[in-house]
Amino acid sequence: MTTQTFDPVAFKQTTRRQWQDAAEAWHRWGDFIGRWLGESTEAMIDLARIGPGSQVLDVAAGAGEQSLRIARKVGPAGRVLATDLAPDLLARARADAVAQGLDNLETLEQDGEDTGSLPPGSFDAVVSRVGLIYFPDRAKALAGMRSALRDGGRISVVTYSTPDANGFFSVPVGIIRERAELGPPLPGQPGPFSLGADGVLEQTLADAGFVDVEVRRVPSPVVLPSAAECVRFQQESFGALHQLMAGLSEAERADTWAEVHEALTAYEGPDGFVGPCEMLVGAGTKG
Repeated sequence: MTTQTFDPVAFKQTTRRQWQDAAEAWHRWGDFIGRWLGESTEAMIDLARIGPGSQVLDVAAGAGEQSLRIARKVGPAGRVLATDLAPDLLARARADAVAQGLDNLETLEQDGEDTGSLPPGSFDAVVSRVGLIYFPDRAKALAGMRSALRDGGRISVVTYSTPDANGFFSVPVGIIRERAELGPPLPGQPGPFSLGADGVLEQTLADAGFVDVEVRRVPSPVVLPSAAECVRFQQESFGALHQLMAGLSEAERADTWAEVHEALTAYEGPDGFVGPCEMLVGAGTKG
């Protein structure tokens, strides 16, 4: 019997392709994502102690909704460098920055684990919104982020908490994994809930050498008109779900999405769809 092992190189290649494919949709859903993750983003900015003039590195910035928000916060005396693995996402961040007259935002195509190649001590703050959970080598990624910070600089990251607090996402994942007859994630395989258990995010930051570590829980319900609209959001924007279905036929995928929709209707009520979601915002200081 052959034991499967996790292949981080293949994982990154697949992840890059998924986000390249989803770039247009992720950007198109940007206003909604900004509302959904607005409170956790503000907590991330607050815990990173970002203010006018701050020099900020945004790792796994995606289409840059939060990068633009930070660029407005730091003002003309500040600077934001937004990095991501997928250039099509960064192209949208650049276009939005130009359209909004934000010339203090730069972009760089870069693997989130390669921030150690940036000039040491060149940033006051490093942030990553829903990025760290997907890095195969978190220790390398965090070491690079720590290197990029000046002494006393702050890191702040946003992750999901546990599956039971994030039904809008964990319910579809569970259905898809069962339909596709997938086993549990392989040892070392990153994923949405990999830092969500009690104490894990705190310990991860402490192990990376950060001090004064703190974590906030931020309720972040997914509010949409209907379960069908949530399914559309996930179909268009969540490439990882499509990857889980790679072994299914087109008809089987359609049946799986129908089951996901049926399950998510449990979160519909008088105010439309309100999907359970809880984010963790973790932060620490470079001592």
